Amino acid sequence: MSDIERQVAEVVERLVDDGAERGVQVAVYRHGEQIVDVAAGEADAGRPVTADTLFHVTSTGKGVTSTVLHTLVSDDVLTYDLPIVDVWPEFGVNGKDRATLRDALTHSVGVPAVPVDTTPEDLCDWDRMCALIAGATPWWEPGTRTGYHPHTFGFILGEIVRRATGKTISTVLRERVAEPLGVGRELFFGVPQDDLDRVARHEDAAGMTITPDMAASMAETVPFFRVLDGWTAAPLGAMPDAAYCNRRDVLTADIPAGGVMSARAIARMYAALLGPVDGVRLLSPSRLREVTTVAASGTDAVIGFPARRGLGFDLGFQGALGSATLFGMAGSSGTAAYADPATGVVVAVAKNRVTAGDYATFGAVSAVVAANL
Repeated sequence: MSDIERQVAEVVERLVDDGAERGVQVAVYRHGEQIVDVAAGEADAGRPVTADTLFHVTSTGKGVTSTVLHTLVSDDVLTYDLPIVDVWPEFGVNGKDRATLRDALTHSVGVPAVPVDTTPEDLCDWDRMCALIAGATPWWEPGTRTGYHPHTFGFILGEIVRRATGKTISTVLRERVAEPLGVGRELFFGVPQDDLDRVARHEDAAGMTITPDMAASMAETVPFFRVLDGWTAAPLGAMPDAAYCNRRDVLTADIPAGGVMSARAIARMYAALLGPVDGVRLLSPSRLREVTTVAASGTDAVIGFPARRGLGFDLGFQGALGSATLFGMAGSSGTAAYADPATGVVVAVAKNRVTAGDYATFGAVSAVVAANL
């Protein structure tokens, strides 16, 4: 075990021993080589976390979704300025006819919401969700603002993929990303039934439950919780809490706003965005620069916080790894995966304690990595 791997293991094991986390995976790559592969704690009662344990990583999976799209653009199957209606004509109603793939990747389409009564069962129904989104009225003119699309991001991009290729986005992920990188059994949107027993059981941290009264109160200052004409970005019946992350139908469905994967699989994917990994490189250097250049910025119209976005990735992350060139995605469960082209470093953390908005574990791991660069 290298010194950096030992230090990361000590941090993660201490978090588990102190009760801050239940089960954690950490994977770190540098210049295409894995330098940290740590697993600690329990996936479930009596079942330890191992390197190939799978976790529902919530919105960390959006970076995987974006990667699939970038590989298709690189092979001229799609273009960033493609009007969505060119492949999905039904999407063009109610003022969305000029929305582009670029708008979808930058959370600028203006359709961040779903019906307020949306359930997990609804999210598992691909055709239903895509029909609802296609018929939706945007909250703003597409391309004029950026605002986080929690659920709809994955369906919009996934349906573009399906219309353009005739394949589900899960199939394209497997063919273009997971299998070439040797992580075909660790990088999923919907996990196969036969692999369900490899998924960690998630649990909520204390104080994570959001009641209707809390949501109504927060809606006064946080657009994320507002309800407009019966639509909201945050349907309380489908919040990504532990119960949601443990549902077998959710885990096996194509819901590419999230995903089911291991930390080392996510890290390997990001490493292959930065450069070759065992001979496999997902994007050219020029394409990588393009997708990690600021494409949308300003106050997020849904979350209400400042945003800097590339094409499908958030740019920058507070903490020890923070730099102008950092890109990746974090999930509401506290999972995260970020890469830095300047240093060639990738850090990915997956875990089963759902700590909405709290990335202390990723921060602690990142501090160790940064100190060893």
